[in-house]
Amino acid sequence: MNIMGIKDFFNNKSKTIAVAAFILGAASLVSRLLGLVRDRILAGQFGAGDELDIYYAAFRIPDLVYSLLVFGAISAGFIPVFISYLQKDKEKSWYLANSVLNLMTVSLIAICFIFVIFTPWLMRLVAPGFDSEKLSLSIQLTRIMFLSPLFLGLSAVFGGILQSFKRFLVYSLGPIMYNLGIIFGVLFLVKYFGVLGLAYGVVLGAFMHMLIQIPSAYLCGFRWRPIFDFKFEGVQRIFKIMPARVLNLALSQINFWVMTIFASFLTIGSIAVYNLAFNIWSFPLGIFGISFVLAVFPKLSETAQKKDMRNFVKTFFHTARRILFYTLPSAALFIILGKPIVQIILGTGSFNIDDIVLTYQTLSYFSIGLFAEALILLLLRGFFALEDTKTPFILGLLATIIRLYIAWILSQSMGVPGLALGFSVGSIVYFVLLSIALGRKIKRLSFE
Repeated sequence: MNIMGIKDFFNNKSKTIAVAAFILGAASLVSRLLGLVRDRILAGQFGAGDELDIYYAAFRIPDLVYSLLVFGAISAGFIPVFISYLQKDKEKSWYLANSVLNLMTVSLIAICFIFVIFTPWLMRLVAPGFDSEKLSLSIQLTRIMFLSPLFLGLSAVFGGILQSFKRFLVYSLGPIMYNLGIIFGVLFLVKYFGVLGLAYGVVLGAFMHMLIQIPSAYLCGFRWRPIFDFKFEGVQRIFKIMPARVLNLALSQINFWVMTIFASFLTIGSIAVYNLAFNIWSFPLGIFGISFVLAVFPKLSETAQKKDMRNFVKTFFHTARRILFYTLPSAALFIILGKPIVQIILGTGSFNIDDIVLTYQTLSYFSIGLFAEALILLLLRGFFALEDTKTPFILGLLATIIRLYIAWILSQSMGVPGLALGFSVGSIVYFVLLSIALGRKIKRLSFE
């Protein structure tokens, strides 16, 4: 490939939502397949035992930092606000991007440093059922993984720029690079560093996730400048939206955190089974749910900024129908043929038939709420495009209480599949509440 070909690749623009969704879906398919390869290698090498319990538990706190501080700001506030400046004053849009990038970098360095210090105490909250040896190793993995939120934070800003410019091709490669880094860690770094090699692989994947997006952001017009403007109007708008979104994401992390706590008191390997089943369940969610949601979000933001509620609703429901068309059959497939699917993906090495059956049961109960979880992602983007993050948080708090209560009750009699069933019930409740609230908000805005 010559220089012009490389430039065209990094500057590729998706002209329609369908094309963007196809690109994102195809890349997500590759990424998810790599994720399944990753899980098969992990399952075959370690089985559903102590090592994978430690590995997945170590993810919790670094993932929490990324989700709350990074994903909260970018998914809820940056893209709509950035697009609003692109429509009026491109120079101010780059001023905003630099301010957000630099402020986020400094914040993440400071916060991750503090969390590294307090990791021993935090891990006792994540996995209180671990013995001292498992706890000590999980602390080491967690401290290494705290480098990943920094790289993913920078990547999220670049990704927000690419989404706003509809450069979905390069944006979609980030998760692929992330999984390749993790697989490299499993295959090669574990040989030299033991279980710690898994953590180094996560950091490598996060760095590659960031690196692949920088050239395309540059071609869009981004130039780094040392700007730290807290008082800039665009930054203030993001800060105004961010707290409720952060709290809403905190609820999501609390779900996983508490589920991990619940699973740590069940039979050995329950944390691993829960995560492995969740990863398989996430396969169609990523391809058919997240892909369409990411593709449509810039359009929803544009129509919302113009207060064009008619096209907002048309775009929203057209996307919802497409999501249902793919997610409902996917859920049915997992429920009917889940056992052979799990066996093909994970049935190797130390992952025995009992592990396969338990993972299949957990996957089946997750699948009940697949359609709801996919539409929740779309409903949330609808609220974010309208710069409303408070409503999803309030409704999410209620749904979280219901979800965790039911999961705890069911896990006492059903084990780890009960956690998945509780998760699905909570998803359906949240979907219903969000649907009612967004419908009322759109109706109100249409008459203003």
